Amino acid sequence: MTQTQTDWLSRLIALAIALGAWVGLGITLEGQVVKFGSFFVSLWVLSGYFTILTNFLVAVVFTVLALGGRHSIHPRFLAGVMLAIVLVGVVYGVLLRGLQELTGVELISNMLLHQLIPLLVPIYWFFFTPKLTLRWTDPTLWAIYPLVYLVYALARGFSEGHFAYPFIDVGTNGTAQVAVTVLIITALFLIVGLGVVWVDRRIGAGANPAGVTA
Repeated sequence: MTQTQTDWLSRLIALAIALGAWVGLGITLEGQVVKFGSFFVSLWVLSGYFTILTNFLVAVVFTVLALGGRHSIHPRFLAGVMLAIVLVGVVYGVLLRGLQELTGVELISNMLLHQLIPLLVPIYWFFFTPKLTLRWTDPTLWAIYPLVYLVYALARGFSEGHFAYPFIDVGTNGTAQVAVTVLIITALFLIVGLGVVWVDRRIGAGANPAGVTA
C-alpha cells in the first residue's frame, strides 16, 4: 500500500470513528433533552460523566484526523486519548455492564460509546499512528486527565448528592472502598500505559532498525 493510500485509509477510518462518537453523543443528548426538557440542563448532566467527556474528546480529535490526516495530531496526545477511551470500555465492562436495561436507540448509543469506539480507537492507533514517539514517563501525564476528572466528579457528587458512577459513591461505599477502587484503576491504567509505550517502541524498532527516534 502506498503512502497516499495509507493516508486516505487512515482518514476514512478516522471519519468512521468520529461519526460513531458524534452519533452516540447525539443520541444520548437527545434522550436527556426529552427527559429534562432543557438542552442546557441536559448538557450539564452529561458533562458529569467520564464516558461523555472522553467520547466528545475522541469525536473532536478524530474529526481533526479525518480532515487533516494522521499527522495532524501529535502521537503522544493521541495515545493518551486512546488510553482514556480504553478506560471507558474496560470500566464499563467490569463495573457498569448490566446496571441498566437499555433498548432501542439507547442501546445503540451505549454500544457506540462504551464498546465500539473503545475498540476502534486502539486499532487506529496501532496501524496508523507514527511509532517511536512515546516516552516511559508519558503514562503519568496521561493519568492526569482521569485523575482531574475524579476530583471533579467527587466535587459534583458531594455538592449535588449524586455521584456519576456507583463505584465512586462515597456515601454508599465508604471512603476506604472508593479509595481502593480508585487506586486499583489508577495502577491498571499506568500498567496499560507502560504497555502502550512498549508496543510503540517495539513496533517502531522493527520499522526503524537504526533506532532513530522521533
